[in-house]
Amino acid sequence: MDVELNEDQRLFQRTLREFVEKEIVPVAAEWERSGRYPAEIVARFAELGLFGIAVPEEYGGLDLDRVSFALVFEEIARGWMGVAGVLGSHSLSTWMIARYGTEEQRRHHLPDLASGVRRTGIALTEPGAGTDLQGIATRAVRDGDHYVVSGTKTWITNARHADPLPVLVKTSLETPAHRGMSVLLVDGSSEGLTISRDLPKLGYKGTETCEVVLTDVRVPVSRLLGGVEGRGMQQVLSALELGRLNIAARAVGVAQAAYEAALGYARERHAFGQPIADFQAIQLKLADMATEIQAARLMTYWAAVRSEAGPVKAEAAMAKYFASEVALRATMEAMRIHGGYGYSQEFTVERLYRDAPLMAIGEGTNDVQRLIIARSLISGESSLGW
Repeated sequence: MDVELNEDQRLFQRTLREFVEKEIVPVAAEWERSGRYPAEIVARFAELGLFGIAVPEEYGGLDLDRVSFALVFEEIARGWMGVAGVLGSHSLSTWMIARYGTEEQRRHHLPDLASGVRRTGIALTEPGAGTDLQGIATRAVRDGDHYVVSGTKTWITNARHADPLPVLVKTSLETPAHRGMSVLLVDGSSEGLTISRDLPKLGYKGTETCEVVLTDVRVPVSRLLGGVEGRGMQQVLSALELGRLNIAARAVGVAQAAYEAALGYARERHAFGQPIADFQAIQLKLADMATEIQAARLMTYWAAVRSEAGPVKAEAAMAKYFASEVALRATMEAMRIHGGYGYSQEFTVERLYRDAPLMAIGEGTNDVQRLIIARSLISGESSLGW
């Protein structure tokens, strides 16, 4: 068993870290406060090929191994979690198209999506249906060689830039509900598709998060993901496993940034004639943070490696649950170590503290992750140990 990165992964990590340190960290605070869209960073994502991290090479993508995939989100979130979201939703969508799309759909969409010429996201959540995806109300009614789609989706990342936008819909009212659910690849320029508003957020700035309204949007039947109705729930749940790995990795990145900020401040800040890092109370906080962050990182990489062989329902849920809780604790402790300065926007930890809660909510709340883990263990689908 090898718990070290291989040479290719280390080189990739160094490349990512240099990019983040030079081009994201210096602008993150100012752009986050001003609400400026990070167009230059997004353009660099395209130049580096990062829009193709989940796209097979035959369609122009990087087709990264899963540990390298996690490294992308860890390193970028360490600099600015918000801009990692641009890649997160895009990668989940491209993986789903690559995994479940027809050959025609792959050839039509993936090359442009891999290069960043076009981008994508995914529209699942609705005002009345979040965790309970089977409760969605968005309908797609067949009308000849088109579906007519109506409904509202919310908390949609990349909404303004998604082309296509995969939308989870009900193509029938069959019972149980999941049998009537499908995914349609909706053109971003479709008549009747509108961005009704941007959602105000505590953190996760830098990328837009929108409410999307579909009013009698006509979608060609050829845009039904995979070409067969009733498979949408299966497609989405499978993609969410990959999404949970990216959320876990983002949480590790945020926690790592909080630890580094706290360690640096503790070394420089003096009280009672000595650095506060010399005080045992501060040392204990740093020790706890470092131990938990490393455990979260190893759990995330473990789940990533496991995912190479197939579904990782429990493993991805464990990684997402644990790493996001670690991020919450690490950012709080970093703020405590900074004292009053931690509450100031002049210091990074204030932004990290606002960004951390999203990881405990996104891609399924942590309570849902705990249920997934428990049910997987009880059913025998998963087990502890090797």
